Amino acid sequence: MIATKNFTKTFDGKNAVENLDISIDKGRVYGLVGTNGSGKSTFLRTVCGVYYPDGGNVTVDGEEVYENVAAKNKVFFVSDDMYFLPNSSIEEMSKLYKGLYPTWNQEKYDNLTDKFPIDKKAKVKNFSKGMKRQAAIILALSCQPQYLLLDEAFDGLDPVIRVAVRKLIAEEVLERNMTVIISSHNLRELEDFCDMVGILHHGKLIMQHTMDTISDRYCKAQVVVDKNSTALDNLQDERVLSVKKSGSIYTVTCAMSCDEAEKFIARFNPVFMDYIPLTLEEVFVSEMEAIGYDTNNIIF
Repeated sequence: MIATKNFTKTFDGKNAVENLDISIDKGRVYGLVGTNGSGKSTFLRTVCGVYYPDGGNVTVDGEEVYENVAAKNKVFFVSDDMYFLPNSSIEEMSKLYKGLYPTWNQEKYDNLTDKFPIDKKAKVKNFSKGMKRQAAIILALSCQPQYLLLDEAFDGLDPVIRVAVRKLIAEEVLERNMTVIISSHNLRELEDFCDMVGILHHGKLIMQHTMDTISDRYCKAQVVVDKNSTALDNLQDERVLSVKKSGSIYTVTCAMSCDEAEKFIARFNPVFMDYIPLTLEEVFVSEMEAIGYDTNNIIF
């Protein structure tokens, strides 16, 4: 299990993460989403032991990670800005990781380098971004970590390789009960792949649910009321995330199930209403709007 308690990390006097409490069970595929600068990468870098918490603690299986080799051996972090030794090939990098990770699986490495369309003896610095991402994922899976941390994991991969990588990661989760944390802005991809998602904003966790729970807890209602009614114009309820009007149709986004929303809106005697579960992207946008992070308030 990965767990944080009152975790705070500060840079130049500003909190990147503030009093963060997260608990992620083994075997999860956890999607971490959030606004730019919300603390996603800071969280991942602290979990893998790059950063030391300025407050609270971050643990892997109950152990602090920073300067703890045994705990670090359980974790592999593929960062957005991938790093390889200067002038190295993936073959040379494999020797480095083989010496660092006791769980290194040479047979898996040989199998993956045969399947992926990259030259394992070529210098990585000459690779495209997508090829570098493939190299990093090959090395990560060959290390067989218990916890795989991916920052913008699929960025730069073509659609075929993207599907292959997701399949490989899913197999590791099923076969070894590996835990995966994926930070990404591609919410549609996370929706298809993750079984739990958390939303960060300004270094704080504002929502965490399983994907099944999200389907049950959020819905979007399209409502038509009597033309003389203004009941929905200033609708106030903590479970109502947003109300938007287009012509005679109101779109009401609710933090409640479709059944609950139907009973709630029935009080306004609608002429017509229909209910649609929200996608993860719509949930994210609605939660952001509910706390004031609204596209209408952003000046370009």
